[in-house]
Amino acid sequence: MFKKDLGASPKQKLKSSIQRSLRNSLLSTYPLLTPHIDEVLPKKLSLEQIKLPDRVNLYVIEGQPLFYQQDGAGYLVPHLRLVHRFPQAFPTIRIDRGAIRFVLSGATLMAPGLTSKGGRLPEPKERESEPVAEGVPNEGPDEEGRWSRELEKGEPVVVMAEGKEEACAVGLLVAGTKEVKEKGKGPVIEEAHFLGDGLWRLNVE
Repeated sequence: MFKKDLGASPKQKLKSSIQRSLRNSLLSTYPLLTPHIDEVLPKKLSLEQIKLPDRVNLYVIEGQPLFYQQDGAGYLVPHLRLVHRFPQAFPTIRIDRGAIRFVLSGATLMAPGLTSKGGRLPEPKERESEPVAEGVPNEGPDEEGRWSRELEKGEPVVVMAEGKEEACAVGLLVAGTKEVKEKGKGPVIEEAHFLGDGLWRLNVE
């Protein structure tokens, strides 16, 4: 989706009612972002929208890209720059070293890159601690960075890479993580936003 350089419309300030709606949507999708929400969306600053090709809306504040949404509906997907600021707030999976170059060229992420020894998928288990976020018990990364619940088809997910500290891609799952583990083959994420792509390079100042 973002492999090539992007043309963008001028920034447009959003009404306060739309900003509140987007804020609520962001919190319902990513409850672990709650402690940081005033840093992500400061109430004194205006959220702006930039229209991109393929009916994608990018939301920014003071030149900082935050998240995007296709067709003005569905999930808000975090921009990688936001993920790098708050890495613990988003569901993650991990690819092995061999899959890195394919993901960073815009190829579809396939199951073998996640089910191999270097890959990592969610491993649900009961937690003894208090719920991480209100209404979302036992959700969040464990000490090994594995997400604590299975992720469903269509959900946003961040892609980490074996041996790397920062996320390399983010996108929507075309198969649930439980299905990926069971089948061990097939596509997992298509049209990801990845490091160095057109969205990463886009100047939103």
